[in-house]
Amino acid sequence: MPASRSYPEPARGLSGRAERLLPGLAGAAIAVAAAFLVHRLVPVLPAMTLAVVLGVLAANLPVAGAWTAGRARPGLDFAGKHLMRGGIVLLGLKVGIMDVLGLGWLSLVLIVGVVAASFGGTYAISRLFRLPPVTSLLVATGFSICGASAIGAMAAVRRIRHVDTVLPVALVTLCGTLAIGVLPLLVHPLRLSAPVFGAWTGASVHDVGQVVATAQTAGTAALGIAVVVKLTRVLLLAPVAAIAGAHHRLAPRPADTGDGQNTKLPPVVPLFVLGFVAMVGLRSTGWLAPGWLEAGGALQDILLGAALFGLGSAVRVRTLLHTGGRALLAALASWFLIALLGLAAALLIAA
Repeated sequence: MPASRSYPEPARGLSGRAERLLPGLAGAAIAVAAAFLVHRLVPVLPAMTLAVVLGVLAANLPVAGAWTAGRARPGLDFAGKHLMRGGIVLLGLKVGIMDVLGLGWLSLVLIVGVVAASFGGTYAISRLFRLPPVTSLLVATGFSICGASAIGAMAAVRRIRHVDTVLPVALVTLCGTLAIGVLPLLVHPLRLSAPVFGAWTGASVHDVGQVVATAQTAGTAALGIAVVVKLTRVLLLAPVAAIAGAHHRLAPRPADTGDGQNTKLPPVVPLFVLGFVAMVGLRSTGWLAPGWLEAGGALQDILLGAALFGLGSAVRVRTLLHTGGRALLAALASWFLIALLGLAAALLIAA
């Protein structure tokens, strides 16, 4: 008799988990659809940025805020963590090795130098403004590589709590959105050609969608080089994640307390980062038809959009205003530094 009662328990457990996740995932799906609809009507607004903004709005409106903090929270947290990883894997389908190598070795060295200087400079600025080391690490990763996707990857590699990614994602979204409005206004005062402006955008703007929205204001010549330069930065996500994972394994760890929590080390490179590298390799073979690449890109956008809505829904503006003043100043200073570094590199890349 006891054995007969033991079988239904897993089924009820799985059903209960699905019921807990469903409200948040359904809300994220609706938000992603709304973000794509607005993007279609107003192309200058990237869908990923809109997803974060919708999440923040949902978290701070009276009725929706109670829903995102209560019944929908498990599904939104699931989206912010697991769907983010799936989106990062599929992001690799946008990066072709031959496109990157086509920039030339000097350009590649310059881009790597910009990423390294941006990472180190942003981390130093964040610590100067007395931000916690974890926040400083995530901000530096997002600003220097590829926005929220890089933040999600670094958080997974270093096993950083989901709640600690909320502020860095908000900052990288804010500054990336700021670039969409500010950088095009500087084209004429700085007398930048379209290729230089495109290279500058690709080297300094955070998210891929934000790069496209910014560069397309100067035409196809700017957009083409902007996307290639940006995807070269995206490609650096894999080595940066590997270095972070190796450092985490080698760092001194607390003595085992006997509960088993300190005995398991994280992998040097998580599976989703290996998946990202595999997708880059698959894209580079040329085996995939354009239709498959488009389908993969569409699915990637859906997964990342849902993840960003989930992260945005954890942002409480009142708390952010009380605790994020120094973080905002650090982010703006870092954004200015990266803009200068990117412009210097762009003048050499597109010379």
